[in-house]
Amino acid sequence: MKVLQCLAVLLTILAAAAGAGDAPIDRQALVVRHNLNLSTPGRVQVGNGEFAFTADLTGLQTIEECCIMSQWGWHRSPLPEGKTPDDFQWTSKQAYCGRSVDYMAGTGDAISKWLYANPHRMNLGRIRLLRAGGNAAPITFSDLGHPTQRLDLWSGVLESHFELDGEPVSVVTCAHPGRDVVAVRIESRLIAEKRLAVELAFPYPDLREFGGYGNWNLPDAHHTVMSMSAANRADFARTVDADAYSVTCSWSDGATIAATDEKHHYVLAAGASNCLQCVFDFSPNPARGALPSFAATHAASSVYWQGFWNQGGTIDFSGSTDPRAAELERRIVLSQYLTAVNCAGSLPPQESGLVNNGWNGKFHLEMYWWHGAHYALWDRWPLLNRSLGVYRNFLPSARETAARQGYMGARWPKCTGPEGRESPHPIHAMLLWQQPHPIFFAELDYRAHSGRDTLNAWGDIVFETAEFMASFAVQEKDTGRFVLGPPIYTVPETTDPDKVYNPSFELAYWRFGLETAQQWRERMGMSRSPEWDTVLKGLAPLPVQDGIYLLEEHLPDSYTKWNHNHPSVVGIYGILPGADVDRDTMKRSLGKVMDCWRWKDTWGWDFPMLAMTAARLGEPERAVGLLLHENFGFDERGYPIGGGPWPYLPSSGGILYAAAFMAGGWDGASAENAPGFPKDGKWRVRAEGLKTAP
Repeated sequence: MKVLQCLAVLLTILAAAAGAGDAPIDRQALVVRHNLNLSTPGRVQVGNGEFAFTADLTGLQTIEECCIMSQWGWHRSPLPEGKTPDDFQWTSKQAYCGRSVDYMAGTGDAISKWLYANPHRMNLGRIRLLRAGGNAAPITFSDLGHPTQRLDLWSGVLESHFELDGEPVSVVTCAHPGRDVVAVRIESRLIAEKRLAVELAFPYPDLREFGGYGNWNLPDAHHTVMSMSAANRADFARTVDADAYSVTCSWSDGATIAATDEKHHYVLAAGASNCLQCVFDFSPNPARGALPSFAATHAASSVYWQGFWNQGGTIDFSGSTDPRAAELERRIVLSQYLTAVNCAGSLPPQESGLVNNGWNGKFHLEMYWWHGAHYALWDRWPLLNRSLGVYRNFLPSARETAARQGYMGARWPKCTGPEGRESPHPIHAMLLWQQPHPIFFAELDYRAHSGRDTLNAWGDIVFETAEFMASFAVQEKDTGRFVLGPPIYTVPETTDPDKVYNPSFELAYWRFGLETAQQWRERMGMSRSPEWDTVLKGLAPLPVQDGIYLLEEHLPDSYTKWNHNHPSVVGIYGILPGADVDRDTMKRSLGKVMDCWRWKDTWGWDFPMLAMTAARLGEPERAVGLLLHENFGFDERGYPIGGGPWPYLPSSGGILYAAAFMAGGWDGASAENAPGFPKDGKWRVRAEGLKTAP
């Protein structure tokens, strides 16, 4: 009997190993088995990466705070009276290089607060169902009878059904893939009986650091002008302080639109038909020409999303017997949808994407790796390329920052908006680990597109980044080593920046970045930089104590006092390939982290980072467990929960990078199928189109 059991396990393992050679994955079946079928309150989105419409259980924005957000929709509140940005006072600190260096840390004064908060993303409007009639009560969740909602991931179309006041209501919602357009079709007898209508309304921007849903209590602080350009079309010119944008609405025959007694509120009511179709176009400029119809938008959404799912990489766990496989596959599929909606626009995404505002809607360039690097492994370069131009656009201001501080090259900001200016804050000003990111992105690009055009496109960005990195490292007179010294905020942002000395992750990333930049010089027919080689040769080794890597040199209590927030030490052999890592030391370090870390005080991407380290170390069971850790959760709609502001989308990008890493492999991984997954016979991993990670 035992022989037969062993034989069965062996056959299962062989079948899993042969998975890559099976018939093509049925991608539609893979995707639609994770369609959202909902009946509880919550938010769900349709969008295209540049624009997103967030809906509640009604398919519109009727019962919950929701946003309509875009990559271009930014607002600047008026400057403090008598102040200009030039009044900002830089903070001078004594740096380890032996001289004073200016940092945009902020002082808490009026102009520092203004620069911190501005510009900020704004909610462009609200579209909701409204009971018609002067004294009609607002619609609440308790008014919805038998609500059901379905998001068809294969087409990007949201369908919502419920009863209201005893009558069935059906709402279909979709976004156009090529325009900032949301289209809606509502069917109900309530429409024809003039008991149900659609309201379009506009708030003043929400100036709170988190939220961004809009301030509805300042009607006199902004302006809306409606004009009728055709019988079935209205144009709304919006002016919000010094910023302006346009909204255009078109609708089916027989419907009419009118302003209400409340400023910035307009009601669209149907004629005699039970069906009302309406299309809303949002733009920084007035819309020209006809809007796409509901039918055209619906068809375009379907074509786009089918193309999305049929292109690039995919992972299928359907043949697995491990009970965790279905949940992991669900997280992966829904994360692909959510990152395409929220994190694939012309700017790097903010941490909560286009759902709401976190940190005023600004994006964090140290998080750009987690938001964007997965597209390279999933071979979805058209989506990543939309925003990679940020490094080209920000290069002049990054050079200015480095020069002001007395360094060579370009120093990239941490937290910024579309203009590339740092948002004043001590952590923003002194965080370091985002500096090598453009070199990593450039290397991913070259691995996928190894031609002269790629070298030329990235060359000066790679070299200017390396110039800063080399000039930032300080050679100590007594040791001769090149070290990374204060003031630095490290990855966890928890230790004293004025005492940080040789942090492990930053040291490893410095080595990776400078060596990769040297390879770029050689690819372009140039000799290696002697200055960079001098730094590389003398760069301080990774700090070790008792056979375990420390978070920072001279931080012996790394695993007792500082065992919270990001366990960044494992990233040197997870995110990074670890050219200077001793495998046994890292294995002990990972074990120490697993034994002592305070998991409730971590952030979402910590778990994908740990999973990749475990995979590199040959611990696939641990790697899978980390992607399904109890503190690394995803709700029924696929949004990551915990570990940051909601929704914390670096978690979504992180699980996609780690899953592709574990299924598609990494440089130096074994040639077997899915080297990062267990070979216990319970996992059947089929993957297509994934690229090998560094």
